Amino acid sequence: MPEPTRVPRSLRLCDRCPQDGEVTVRHAWNVRADGSLASWFDVRLVFADGASVEALAVVSPEGVGLEDVRARPALGLDDLALLGEWLEDPLAEACGAARADGAPAAVRHARPAVRPSGAETPPMVAREYRTAQERGADPVLAVMRATGESRRGALRLIGRARDAGLLTPRHLRR
Repeated sequence: MPEPTRVPRSLRLCDRCPQDGEVTVRHAWNVRADGSLASWFDVRLVFADGASVEALAVVSPEGVGLEDVRARPALGLDDLALLGEWLEDPLAEACGAARADGAPAAVRHARPAVRPSGAETPPMVAREYRTAQERGADPVLAVMRATGESRRGALRLIGRARDAGLLTPRHLRR
């Protein structure tokens, strides 16, 4: 019978390094109020010994905040302060905010500065679509980001690129 893993009595982030744990960040929802957008994320930090931290983070124009933190075993105050540093980069990558070191990251829902129009749109859509497919990413989402269109609008542009012969047909005719 396998021996159960022993969870320490206190988490003690101070005695660990960030590479010891696995951080996952999942977008939960958006709230628009007074013309600004706040994005909420579920954040989970798991260690091999069974210790874990779950947090609910909010990113808004006012900054980043942790709304709810649950840890098993419990966190001390020093560890709670350190938790913010550990989650900063993974959260910044997930939401597209600027990092603490000043490195810019793409904003997820921003419209492009120059939107393509007319005859240049289908080739650009096809290029974005194929690039995303090669990377293993969602091609529709890539077109949405490149054009600033909604999902329905991006699908319409992809259909036009298919009609122009720039992408393979969706369904092969028999």
